[in-house]
Amino acid sequence: MRLAQPELLWLLLVLTPLALLGARRGPIATLLYPSATLLHAVGRPIRRARAGRARASLRLLALALLVLALARPQLGVGSADIEASGIDVVLAIDVSGSMQALDFRLDDQPTSRLDVVKSVVEEFIGGRPSDRLALVAFAGRPYLVSPLTLDHDWLIRNLERIRIGLVEDGTAIGSGLAAAVNRLRDQPSKSKVVILLTDGVNNAGKVAPVTAAEAARALGVKVYTIAAGTRGEAPMPVTDHFGRQRIVNVPVDVDEATLAKVAEITGGQSYRATDTDSLKRIYGEIDQLEKTTATMKRFEEYRELFAWPLGAALLLLGAEILFAEGRGRRLP
Repeated sequence: MRLAQPELLWLLLVLTPLALLGARRGPIATLLYPSATLLHAVGRPIRRARAGRARASLRLLALALLVLALARPQLGVGSADIEASGIDVVLAIDVSGSMQALDFRLDDQPTSRLDVVKSVVEEFIGGRPSDRLALVAFAGRPYLVSPLTLDHDWLIRNLERIRIGLVEDGTAIGSGLAAAVNRLRDQPSKSKVVILLTDGVNNAGKVAPVTAAEAARALGVKVYTIAAGTRGEAPMPVTDHFGRQRIVNVPVDVDEATLAKVAEITGGQSYRATDTDSLKRIYGEIDQLEKTTATMKRFEEYRELFAWPLGAALLLLGAEILFAEGRGRRLP
């Protein structure tokens, strides 16, 4: 048993002066009379005084239970052993306009490169529960989608939100790699890896890919590069001046030589993915290459219990109201 927000228990101190103030004023009057001499005609005055005290006690107890509910009591319902491998992986994904090309397929339907990459990367994440993973996207400039985390469900939700057009268009491969390497710079992990996927040529950003690769090598970061897309031409959705969308074949190119150089400098490997199956095989091969002995960490699962004190507080407040209209009622 624990409290998720124990600092809120300080609110109980507010109830203490209220209780003391009520004690100084005496019990709450349950009957009001214009003259004390009339009390001789009323039986059992002690019971009336006790009724007043009971109302005050119900109210204070209800407020105390409300504070307890705000502190969020939680009950440990089990534990799970999670393997922390000591490998930190940053997934760097190109989200430039060319990633809209429909030369990959999912469920036997033409699908954009980005949607296929997101599907394959999600499977990769699911197969590495013991690694800390981060996600960087880049087009004309890079941006952080998720920092390093073991919460892979949260990571996948952020992966699903990646789309083309969130930043200016372009292909800043060097800046994207530099941003990914920067996430690993101060990490004490046994192995640091960047998996960089792009379908174009570096044409934006302030850092050259080879310069970023040299920085990665100096920091002990291994880079795997993936050149994505068919060779020659690829079908691309375009919108004309009338807002109508159509598919046209456009020339495509990816700088495989530079990507191979980046991987060589850092001790990684370079790959070419021309369809969905080859992309899956590449991520599967990298998954097998980057394995290490795992260490264990224990995490406790908790169930929220705030509803119990909250419900009890509401019942007590209801009882106090009913009591005030019944035996504890004041008369004018």
